[in-house]
Amino acid sequence: MKLTPPPTIQQLAELLGATFVGDANHLVTGINEIHRVEAGDLTFCDVEKYYAKALNSAATTVLINKAVEPPAGKALIVSDDPFRDYNRITEHYQPRPNAGTGNANQSRVNCTIHPTAVIGENVQIGERVEIGAHCFIGNNCVIGNDCILFPNVSLYENCVLGNHVVVNSGAVIGGEAFYFKKRPYGRDKMLTKGSVVIEDHVDIGANTTIDRGVSADTRIGEYTKIDNLVQIGHDTIIGKRCVIAAQAGIAGASVVEDEVIIWGQVGIPSDVVIGKGAILQAKSGVIASLEGGKTYFGAPAKEFKTKWREYAALAQLPAILHKLHAEEKAKSEEQ
Repeated sequence: MKLTPPPTIQQLAELLGATFVGDANHLVTGINEIHRVEAGDLTFCDVEKYYAKALNSAATTVLINKAVEPPAGKALIVSDDPFRDYNRITEHYQPRPNAGTGNANQSRVNCTIHPTAVIGENVQIGERVEIGAHCFIGNNCVIGNDCILFPNVSLYENCVLGNHVVVNSGAVIGGEAFYFKKRPYGRDKMLTKGSVVIEDHVDIGANTTIDRGVSADTRIGEYTKIDNLVQIGHDTIIGKRCVIAAQAGIAGASVVEDEVIIWGQVGIPSDVVIGKGAILQAKSGVIASLEGGKTYFGAPAKEFKTKWREYAALAQLPAILHKLHAEEKAKSEEQ
C-alpha cells in the first residue's frame, strides 16, 4: 500500500500520538507486512523475537513496541500497540467505503450488464464484458476486455481483473483477510487495505473465495484455472498456468509458483513456497515448503513414492504383529 503524498515519520508519529527514533524528515512511502516490504515501506513488529527480522528487512521504517537502535538509514515509530496503530495508519489513508454505494444502470460500450448489478464509483470496465444478475462491483475496480462475471459474483473495492477472465457464480474476490490478534477480551481484526489482481485468461470456479492482501496484492497469474469451492488467503501469490481443484485451501502469504497442480482438498499453510511444476495429489496436507518438479501425497505431504512405501509398510503391520504374537505364544507353550 503506497502513501501518497508520503508523510514524514514525525507526521505519522503525531497522527498516532507516538514517539519516533530517527530523522524527523524521514519519509514513509508505503506500508506493508514483513513478507512484502520494500525500501520506503513501514512494517510493524510487536514480538521481541521478531525484532531482528523486522529491523533487517527491506522496510526503512518499523512500527515497534520498544525503542531499540535502528540500523543505519532506518527509523522507528515507538507505539504501545503496533498492531492497533498499523490499522490506524491504513484506515487513515484508505478509509473503508460504504458497501452499499453504486449505480446499477451505468452504461458501458459493447457490454452486457444486468440491470440488477451494482457497480460502484470509479469502476473501469473494458469492452465486450458480460456482468450477470445481482453482481456487485466495488469502488475503483478494473475489469479488462472480454470478461464474464456470472450471476451473484462479488468483487470488492480496488480489485483488478485482466482480459478474458471468467468468474463463476457465487465467487467472492477481495474479501477481508482472516487475520486477527489475540487480546485479553477476544481478538482484534487486522484491517484489509490491499487488493486482488487477476491476470489474463484466468478462470475462477463457483463459490471460490480469494481474499485481498492486507496492504499489498493477492495475485493470480495468467492462464491459471481455479475450480469451485477453493479458498485462497490474503497476500498469496499464485503463479502462471496453475491448476487448483475443488475444495483446496491455501492460507495467506504463501507462494505457489508457475505450473503447479493442486488436486482436491489439499491444504496449504501460510508462509510456504510450492516450487514450480510441483503436483500435490488429492487430500495432501502440506506442512512446509516443497521443491518444484516433484509429485507429493499424504499428510504430512511427502514425495509420492516415499509416501506410498510408508502406506505399504503400514498395511503389513497387522500381519507382522499377528506373526509376533503367534511366535510369543508358541515360545510360552514350549516352556
